[in-house]
Amino acid sequence: MHKRISFTLVLLLLSITAAAQEEKKEKVQPQGTPVLWREPVNLTARDLLKGPGGDAMKPNLSKITFVRDQEGGGYSTNYRVKDGAGKTWVVKFGKEAQPETAAVRLLWALGYMTEINYLVPCVHIEGAPEPKRGTIERCENNGYANVKFEARPDEVKRLDSWQWANNPFTGTKEFQGMVVLMSLINNWDLKDDNNKILFVPGKNGGQNELRYIISDLGATFGKTGGLFSRNRNSPESYVKTKFVEGVNGGRVKLAYSGKNSELFKSITVEQARWIGNLLARLSDKQISDAFRAANYNETEVRMLTEAVRARTNQLVRIA
Repeated sequence: MHKRISFTLVLLLLSITAAAQEEKKEKVQPQGTPVLWREPVNLTARDLLKGPGGDAMKPNLSKITFVRDQEGGGYSTNYRVKDGAGKTWVVKFGKEAQPETAAVRLLWALGYMTEINYLVPCVHIEGAPEPKRGTIERCENNGYANVKFEARPDEVKRLDSWQWANNPFTGTKEFQGMVVLMSLINNWDLKDDNNKILFVPGKNGGQNELRYIISDLGATFGKTGGLFSRNRNSPESYVKTKFVEGVNGGRVKLAYSGKNSELFKSITVEQARWIGNLLARLSDKQISDAFRAANYNETEVRMLTEAVRARTNQLVRIA
């Protein structure tokens, strides 16, 4: 009897050890070169209407099929779906879909690593349940209006979140420039959970990359502030807010009120000018195309474009 118990215990311990070793293997992160930003050599020719995915990665809208709810959607309703070509997408409904589509294009145009997304003005999703939260705008034949499609390529692996306060790029002009952009687009939701590291395998023997992206840019193009004063996707609010308030001791003071506000206290004049000069190379048409891609109406496109241009000029002219 004792021998049987001992043998059973041995098998149990071996099983537990094997499971622990397997779990440890799964947690090993793939290796690659960390990348936040890459010189946008074709900046003035970048097509902000099509965005980082261009025509090649557009969703096939002939048939969109619901797969499941997407966890971790936060404020917005998110579904995982398949398109007519069998490709996987995460779709987002509600007030964050439009501003996120535009914000991704502006960051991508300047050389930052981003998601690949598209805004579809009206789409039908077979088998989709009724969204459980948020105000979801509907369109003809009971379709969903202004839906953001975010790509999930098979070869790209989504890893852990990265931290604003602790990452390989802290203090660099590229990182500081991105922080300035968060103020420029009024992104008040700078929490670590909204960041993601993407593992992208190298092509033709090239190096693997760990791309550091902001994966959720929905709380933008509104007004920063506290819980009851901030908003998102409000062009009228956005154009009325301040941006650069001045310079003190060689540091730029930005009119930012939101999460991780400590990040905005160390921006130098040179860093602000650097990102401002990059932005200044974009034409008004390119900036407008970022908002047209997000299906803003022409009045909103004009308002937002003029506001982004005015903020860009503030950065370039900082004394």
